[in-house]
Amino acid sequence: MELHTVSVLDFIRELGSSAPAPGGGSVAAMSGSTAAALIEMVANLTIGKTKYESVQEEMKEIQGRMCQVKEDFIHYINKDSAAFMELMGAFKLPKETDEEKHVRKEEIQRTTKQAALVPFEIGVLAVSLLPLAETVIVKGNTNAITDGAIAVINARAAVKSAFLNVRINLGSIQDQEFVDAMNVRMSEIEATLDEEEKRLLSLVQL
Repeated sequence: MELHTVSVLDFIRELGSSAPAPGGGSVAAMSGSTAAALIEMVANLTIGKTKYESVQEEMKEIQGRMCQVKEDFIHYINKDSAAFMELMGAFKLPKETDEEKHVRKEEIQRTTKQAALVPFEIGVLAVSLLPLAETVIVKGNTNAITDGAIAVINARAAVKSAFLNVRINLGSIQDQEFVDAMNVRMSEIEATLDEEEKRLLSLVQL
């Protein structure tokens, strides 16, 4: 199901159905897209306001970046579903002969790696939103400061959700070097993620 061709309501209904995809990885990408859109929104609400004249160029740059990033996340919604379906297809390959068993095993490993890499990329992209969320919280239109805060919450949720999808696939991958490298990178990101969320939310005094 291509998200560009359906409504959000259709996506949610499909998500709740017995269909194997979309699933959690696509939801992680959706969370990332909403975070990017909220950052873009705050930037747009700051652009053109005399009160924020000193940050106009910075906000325009953020707006342009987020316009593209939210589209990247929407692409990942579909890409994650496609990766999962490709993995399911590998499990359905014939396994009658030794050659077929070998081909099937190799294809399962290849598609499982891909099913891990896609949500990993989603998580990495999502964590990159946090500095931009901080910028719009600190320098953006104060009337939309809570939108910047919600962007932080959604970006963190995207990272955590995406990495859960990575880890469930890593358990089936036999390439230990690949598994170790992915675990190290995710651990590095998650080591400061919760504290960074708390710090950014503390900037919003209501």
